[in-house]
Amino acid sequence: MATTLQPDYRPSDDEPFMSPRQLDYFRRKLLLWREEILRESLETLQHLQEDTVAEPDLADRASTESERALELRTRDRQRKLIGKIDAALRRIDDGSYGYCEETGEPITLRRLDARPIATLSIEAQERHERRERTYRDE
Repeated sequence: MATTLQPDYRPSDDEPFMSPRQLDYFRRKLLLWREEILRESLETLQHLQEDTVAEPDLADRASTESERALELRTRDRQRKLIGKIDAALRRIDDGSYGYCEETGEPITLRRLDARPIATLSIEAQERHERRERTYRDE
């Protein structure tokens, strides 16, 4: 059920949490983000295909290989990010978007606006990170 959003619309605490307008806002935000990542990935692939000339200088070749490796790592992170975006879109469809998967409590609109793929409230995320640090330090 798509709503008509004004270009300057921002979700607010004055409206019901995860109202159709809010869901439409986040769906559009996620789809635009996904589209941007895919466009950048295509540009990277084109760039990598164009730059297949072997550098005669060893230092230039090493520099080129280093740049390619960095681009590929960046694309790999973005590929994983697309999976998280797709998961967030599925949560919008199934009605669980915007709620902490650990506590079931609403995730703040500010957090979702900053990180629309968030699955944990700030408090739950902090607990999760503390546990990770504790296990990593042992």
